[in-house]
Amino acid sequence: MIPELEKRFSEAEQRYEELGRRLEDPAVYSDVEKSAAIARERAQLEEQVRGWRKYRAMQAALEDAQEMLHDNEMRELAQEEIDELKQQMELLEEHLYKLAVPPDPMDKKNIFLEIRAGTGGEEAALFAAELLRMYTRYAAQKGWQIEIVSMNSTGLGGVKEVIAQVSGKRVYSFLKYESGTHRVQRVPKTEAGGRIHTSAVTVAVMPEVEDVDVEIRPEDIQVDVFRSSGAGGQHVNRTDSAVRITHIPTGFVVTCQDERSQHQNKAKALAVLRSRLYQKEREEQEARMALERKTQVGSGDRSEKVRTYNFPQNRLTDHRVGLTLYKLDQVMDGDLDEVIKALQAHFHRLAVESIKAEGLAETD
Repeated sequence: MIPELEKRFSEAEQRYEELGRRLEDPAVYSDVEKSAAIARERAQLEEQVRGWRKYRAMQAALEDAQEMLHDNEMRELAQEEIDELKQQMELLEEHLYKLAVPPDPMDKKNIFLEIRAGTGGEEAALFAAELLRMYTRYAAQKGWQIEIVSMNSTGLGGVKEVIAQVSGKRVYSFLKYESGTHRVQRVPKTEAGGRIHTSAVTVAVMPEVEDVDVEIRPEDIQVDVFRSSGAGGQHVNRTDSAVRITHIPTGFVVTCQDERSQHQNKAKALAVLRSRLYQKEREEQEARMALERKTQVGSGDRSEKVRTYNFPQNRLTDHRVGLTLYKLDQVMDGDLDEVIKALQAHFHRLAVESIKAEGLAETD
């Protein structure tokens, strides 16, 4: 095991013991809120500490067995024990590396889901609408709430652009790897010749952030109000309740007109803008880290084709993990769990490999 990881687990053990002592303090014990917070932090460290202690116990047993090799009568038995301990330690070490991957602080966040029709004209817009339906059904399975913030529809039932807010338990941890270009291959409804066309839709998943996470200066934005159109009844068409916010430094534009009041639309548009700015900074930071490490452990490069939906073959392929499923109809109906779990495992494995690579670089 690399020294940096040993240091990390030793510090975790020290912190674990310190928290245990604090819980025994009468002053802390009598404070329900404080003691609950300490107990939660200690519980988060427990698996790491338990694994680290087991690993050290195996190290001690290995050293004892190696000493026994000098005894001619015990040599064969000692070698068997050494081989078994090394095998167990190798498995445990791999588990400890997985535990060492720091949790993403954004995983517990709600998200803004942005779907945009790309190349392919009306066919791309129709597929964007189907992706929205897919995510909506997946959200229903998870017990999440989904609310449309803004939508630009086409006359044939397609969607040029839609932004939806998805709220629930650990939404970002499930959907963060959906960002990227989604490619569809099928015979469009508008194609009379029966030829297969390829279209593309981009998906962006942005964690919902608080005011303290991203500062938006008043002088950096331009706010325009206008009369709402589309669904919402007569009320929204009689007042200038729709809001368009332009972030001057980046050129980001956010429009919201689904709420009845101008104040509500402005608040929601600012929330979307804040998430976009946070995601931009996050992607730039990950790109800088990738340049330094020569490998990227981040998520969702939007310029990359991440997934292909082939309707004639009922096939879905996620190019990042090499996963191919011949049940596209079920996936489009919201059965995304197998794909999501494969992505989570893949990117977690990349993070583990990154920790190992960094440790080896430090020891060279």
